[in-house]
Amino acid sequence: MSVADEEMADVVVIGAGIVGLAVAWAALRDGARVIVIDRDFEGDRASHGNAGGIAVTESTPIAVHGMFTKVAKWLMDPLGPLALDWKHLPKALPWLMAFRRASEPDRYQAISHALALLNNRVYDDLLPMFDDIGASAMHYRRGALTVYETDEAFAADQPEWAFKRELGARWHALNAQQVRECEPSLAPVFRHGVFLDDWSHIGDPRRIVMLLRERVRTLGARFVTGSARAIESSDAVLLADGKRVKGRRIVIAAGAWSAALAKSIGDSVLLESERGYNATLPKHGVALTREVIFAERKFVATPLDVGLRIGGAAEFAGLDAPPNYRRSDALLTLGKRFIPGIDDTGAAKWMGHRPATPDSLPVIGASPRMPSVVYAFGHGHLGLTQSATTAALVADVLAGRTPRMPLGPYSIARF
Repeated sequence: MSVADEEMADVVVIGAGIVGLAVAWAALRDGARVIVIDRDFEGDRASHGNAGGIAVTESTPIAVHGMFTKVAKWLMDPLGPLALDWKHLPKALPWLMAFRRASEPDRYQAISHALALLNNRVYDDLLPMFDDIGASAMHYRRGALTVYETDEAFAADQPEWAFKRELGARWHALNAQQVRECEPSLAPVFRHGVFLDDWSHIGDPRRIVMLLRERVRTLGARFVTGSARAIESSDAVLLADGKRVKGRRIVIAAGAWSAALAKSIGDSVLLESERGYNATLPKHGVALTREVIFAERKFVATPLDVGLRIGGAAEFAGLDAPPNYRRSDALLTLGKRFIPGIDDTGAAKWMGHRPATPDSLPVIGASPRMPSVVYAFGHGHLGLTQSATTAALVADVLAGRTPRMPLGPYSIARF
């Protein structure tokens, strides 16, 4: 019997990363019959390799004013936070131009308020999901620490910090001595710090995905292994092997691969794979209490249950280029510089595809061309953070309820 011959589901979710599984979880709790499609349920994905941060203070877009003046310097620095495969530039150019427009003052303000609307309700949605899947014990609410090497960089960021406070973020500044007392394992080179009261982190991103997947299975979802190629009609997903999966509503939560599926029904979106790298050190031998964000170097270090994860960087090379693990090596070099004495024995290198929009806002809500299709992708660095809130909003749409917050800023129609 083909997939199409079986009983039609209420909801078909394309994608079994953290966002897709959270959507399936929310729909199942509403009583829907759910099918989840993924090409490899056990395989690696962006949800597995993130830094583990619940980044509720990240309510401003990545495209800050003046960013483009720094880009050339970063591209020339082998330890810098940005890399570009020049062969990919023609394809990425529309995205990059829109990214630049997102830094314009009025647009920047509007984006920030839209991000804050999502982030300020994250714990309302995320904590019940963690509790239901048995993940609360690996959720550490210890705040986070942003550190600065220079007075100039700290001063330059003060307007953004003040704006984040207006948006609801709680933070307080630390002097050099307070930074050392907060995280003694850091090199004594940091002149300033900002402690983020409401940030938290999880112990193992991969484990969270596994627990959520098994809970979704237990709640009754049916899993279909296959690669979704197109939305063939208002109620059918065409797979690469020619089979069709049918559902009254279809949710596209395929991360960086979502743009092609949206295009199959005529919706355009600017979506890039912002390839992120990390190195996880299982025998690191240092004591960090919380996630540390290195402001000038644009990387982070998080004490996970599975080791110290040093991550960051942004590489634009498309979905098909092979990983460039020199980016992981560069992050490890920085980690050794600023966290003296770390042991990199058995370090595991990783690359994943962050699904990034140029305005840093996810795509959430029904397609204007085919309302039976609902979008849930494009979260960039905030997939874990915004997963449960996105799921709650999508569940409202699927159930015909008025969404608990306006979805206009996240509509695919903005492209």
